[in-house]
Amino acid sequence: MVPKKLFLKCYSTICLLNTVPATPLVSFLTVNYRQPEVTLQLLRSLQKLDYPKWEIIVVENGDEDSALSGPLANDPRATYYATHQNLGFAGGNNAGLHLCKGEYTLFINNDTEVEPDFLSSLISFVVKQPKLGMLSPKICFYQQPDTIQYAGFYPMSTITIRNSGIGWMEKDLGQYNDVRTTAYIHGAAMLVPRKVIDEVGVMYEDYFLYYEEYDWCERIKQAGYEIWYYGASTVYHKESVSTGQDSPLKIYYLTRNRLLFARRNYPAWRSALAFLYFGLVAVPKNTLQWFLKGRKDLAMAFLKGFWWNLTHKAKPRENRN
Repeated sequence: MVPKKLFLKCYSTICLLNTVPATPLVSFLTVNYRQPEVTLQLLRSLQKLDYPKWEIIVVENGDEDSALSGPLANDPRATYYATHQNLGFAGGNNAGLHLCKGEYTLFINNDTEVEPDFLSSLISFVVKQPKLGMLSPKICFYQQPDTIQYAGFYPMSTITIRNSGIGWMEKDLGQYNDVRTTAYIHGAAMLVPRKVIDEVGVMYEDYFLYYEEYDWCERIKQAGYEIWYYGASTVYHKESVSTGQDSPLKIYYLTRNRLLFARRNYPAWRSALAFLYFGLVAVPKNTLQWFLKGRKDLAMAFLKGFWWNLTHKAKPRENRN
């Protein structure tokens, strides 16, 4: 005889799965900043999807751009929304969430493209996972489609506040076509159930650029949900179209937000270790390295990011539980 508690648990799970539509509406949400043609390339890629129920919300992080709003007006699946100021990655995405009607929101960088079966394969897995909080597919470089950018992440280092990417720069031979839980998703393509967003809240906007998705992962995990990697679907990422390779903007926000992430998500002793590492190792090493390469701009951006954490308070992490 099946124990009553086990029976009720199984019955509840079956009922939950039966209430999920076989083809739920998926809302793609992307942020554009002065790259109308790049965003239109993403849209043309999505139009080839074999999945029937999707929409796309394009958030313009600034004033309306007719080069983008015009073509989007002719697509019944597309919604265009201008913020009239640059709100950053988190702020831009958060601003567009009220327009998303789907059971799932797929945050996708505008500098990406997908294959026709990308979404149908992914959703067939997602609807069977009641504890799924976030999911990212495999991500390869657009210019080198046989080279992997993301196949999951290892946990964050206690001291350096860095994490290693699984499969980074490896040739894609199918070795990461698996499905598994992982430490973090990738911000270039991340699917989140709407019910999770409503429960946990939106991305923390003070990051502006980089680490906001890691912070969101920590909050979603704390709420009892799982973070998944789905290697049976692939997104192709035009890396550095947005900010450039080793630009001062990129170095500043990566440095600033590594420490901000530690301050918001780790106990005081771990944050103290991170500050010691930065002050005694990272600051002298990186500034000297960039000065020797003639990149004073990068050295100053790094120092500016470190200094920000010494002069600004970090808001405590939200806890809705």
